[in-house]
Amino acid sequence: MQQRSPGAGTNRATTRSRGRLAAGVVASATAAALALGGVASAQAAPAPKGKEARSVDINLVTVNDFHGRIEQAGTAAGIARLSTAVQQIRDENPNTIFAAAGDMIGASTFTSFIQNDEPTIEALNAAGLDVSAVGNHEFDKGFADLTDRVMPLALWEYLGANVYDAETGEPALPEYWIEKFQGVSVGFVGAVTDELPSLVSPTGIEDITVGDPVEAANRVADQLSDGKKNNGEADIVVFLVHEGAATTSIESATDPNTRFGEIVLNANDNIDAIVSGHTHLPYNHVIDGRPVISSGQYGERFSNMEITYDRGTKSITKMENTIYTMATAFDARGNVTAWFTEPDPQIVPIVTAATEVANELGNVVIGQAESAFNRARQPGTVNGQPALVENRGGESTLGNFVADVQLWALNADGTRSVDITFMNPGGLRADINAGDTTYREAADVQSFANTLVTVQMTGAQVKAVLEEQWQPDGASRPFLKLGVNEALSYTYDPTAARGSHITEIFLGTEPLDLAATYTVGANSFLGGGGDNFTTFALPEVAATKADSGKIDLEAMVDYFEQFGAATPDYTQRAVGVDVVSVSDGVATVALSSLDFSTTEPKAGTVTVSLDGETLATEVVDPAFPVPSTFDEIGRATVTFPVPAGATSQTRFTITTPTGTTFSFVLPIS
Repeated sequence: MQQRSPGAGTNRATTRSRGRLAAGVVASATAAALALGGVASAQAAPAPKGKEARSVDINLVTVNDFHGRIEQAGTAAGIARLSTAVQQIRDENPNTIFAAAGDMIGASTFTSFIQNDEPTIEALNAAGLDVSAVGNHEFDKGFADLTDRVMPLALWEYLGANVYDAETGEPALPEYWIEKFQGVSVGFVGAVTDELPSLVSPTGIEDITVGDPVEAANRVADQLSDGKKNNGEADIVVFLVHEGAATTSIESATDPNTRFGEIVLNANDNIDAIVSGHTHLPYNHVIDGRPVISSGQYGERFSNMEITYDRGTKSITKMENTIYTMATAFDARGNVTAWFTEPDPQIVPIVTAATEVANELGNVVIGQAESAFNRARQPGTVNGQPALVENRGGESTLGNFVADVQLWALNADGTRSVDITFMNPGGLRADINAGDTTYREAADVQSFANTLVTVQMTGAQVKAVLEEQWQPDGASRPFLKLGVNEALSYTYDPTAARGSHITEIFLGTEPLDLAATYTVGANSFLGGGGDNFTTFALPEVAATKADSGKIDLEAMVDYFEQFGAATPDYTQRAVGVDVVSVSDGVATVALSSLDFSTTEPKAGTVTVSLDGETLATEVVDPAFPVPSTFDEIGRATVTFPVPAGATSQTRFTITTPTGTTFSFVLPIS
């Protein structure tokens, strides 16, 4: 094995017998904890003389959330370098297992996406992946696609112990997989997040139900530990779960109010290690004497868990996990200058062939972007340095543009008349840069190949969808900002109670009629109630669903072919209006969401007027608010005189130099 990279961190859990630490073991934190979100160790007394001969050493190499990143890009090392790292460990110890915690495919970059992730499956086969939990993205094209296409292509075992047949309640996927080394059996139990129904198109998983991950894992771990050889037995049980902590801190991993905290705190003593994913974060903890780890995302890192099992005492005497960072050196601009490994020559031809096919398919220019269409951003870190990172809670020119494109595409053939379209921010996976727009660039934006659907909704149900942007308690993101078509605009009160944020909605210049029925379009994921937008899944709404059969990418390509070019709309389609006070003829209103968050022109100022007469103008603060996960960037508090004779029906107008125009009323009695 090569020298550990500077970013590597290690944890150790030693002397476990069916999940319990031996008496006298002392746990301590190490100085490396800060580097990898919690690195801890547990030290045990030396093994009695003679026990070394009875010990079996096993290496468990793990990754998660690979998402088809077969090519090297940025800090993603690519499958060829990752394969070399795995092979180096196998060369040193044949008792090596290569395992994953799900999302190996889906939400992939263009090279894999355009070929239905088959290059990723082929490359992972060649790299020797042995076993993986199913992640939510393995279900992107439905359960039938997973079982009838993906699993037959994959040479590894896919596990989902909490996935059940909807009719019989029986397991719908393999629950466990066992590998044996020198008489020691290592069992793997797999499970997917129970948020799955809100993360994929519900119509694609109608034949299955998803249960509690830890309940399923405990059940199977008990089965593998009950001494009955006819139902599978394992000396070591590893839980591969596609669910993860919200942050890299150990406090987050043990928060009982989160899905992952429930898993960690309720996993029983027959589970010896938890390998997790889903939240794309690297962490390396020992919790209750058990490794709880995640390797981050995209093959940027991998974990190597060194396990020693004493066959005489039937106990684990060592579990030491190290996270290795593939990119080991950077230049002043943050470009990678050194890697942990060289590419595997057995894998390189697979990637090269896939890239050639993708280049041929993807380098076709489909149109022009007059300026960049961006996703929203918020302050964060990249490679340990301050940077702007994606914010799914912010309004974006890209989200609104995609909603506009989908409205046009659904209405283009003249067979329907769609009034409103919504676009979920999690479906936007890349920006569109200014200049030539290629097939590849368009595909990178929307990589899930969802079809466009329509439903019938009342105005009240449309309002409910907008309220659902404020996500349920315990969701991984507290707010998801929907892209909306140009004709739809609304105001909201950011300080209001859940379910009461939306104050006014307009379709064109007319208020939305809450009693009227509208035709609403969305991609099939959102249109099935995904991302907790449950109004789409109401029986009376779902019964009206019509699938256009048009793929979201196809809609974008058709749009550029029709119009040739596209220009971002810099006007806001939602503005926060919080009436702070109205007293003695003076009103104070806190306005927000007046700016986009990247390279778009800033509002600069905002004016409140009545019938064309300016009442007040204030400077708009372009700084990111705290917290930045909501759509509040671009704030101004405006105090203005309330003209004599104004009533609760008097409509005041908001305008900015960027073209944003809204109106509001005051609670005047």
